[in-house]
Amino acid sequence: MRTRTSSKVPGPLSRARRQFERWRNRQQGRKRLPPELWAQAVTLAQAYGLNRTARILGLKHDSLKKHLETVATDASDPGKTDFLELLPRPMSPSSIECIIEWEEAGGVKTRMQIKGVGLPGLVSLARLFRDGRA
Repeated sequence: MRTRTSSKVPGPLSRARRQFERWRNRQQGRKRLPPELWAQAVTLAQAYGLNRTARILGLKHDSLKKHLETVATDASDPGKTDFLELLPRPMSPSSIECIIEWEEAGGVKTRMQIKGVGLPGLVSLARLFRDGRA
C-alpha cells in the first residue's frame, strides 16, 4: 500500500485558501466567485500549477482551466510580435502581401491586409506594434 506524503502548501496558496473559505462562509447558497477571486486563482495556477491550485482552493479543475486559458489569450501582449517571417529571397514590393489579425479582450477583432509595401515598411510596422505605438 502506498502512503502519501503531505506536501507543504506554499504561503500564497494557503492565504488564498483562507480568503476563498471566508468568502464562501459569508455567502448564502451557491454564488459565482467574483472576478477578483478568479483572477487570484489564475495567477496562482500560473505559479503553482492548475491541479494543485484547483485542489487547494476547492475549485473545479475544468472551470479554473477555462479561466486560465481565457486570461492567457486575453493577456497576451498585443505589442509583442510572436512571429515575423522574413524571407531570404529578393522580393519586389508588388509581390509582398501581409495579413495581420488580432483580438482584444472585449472580443473586438481587427484585421489588416497590406499589399505592395516594401520589406522595410513591413519591418517598421512590426516594430510599431511590438513597441505598442500603433
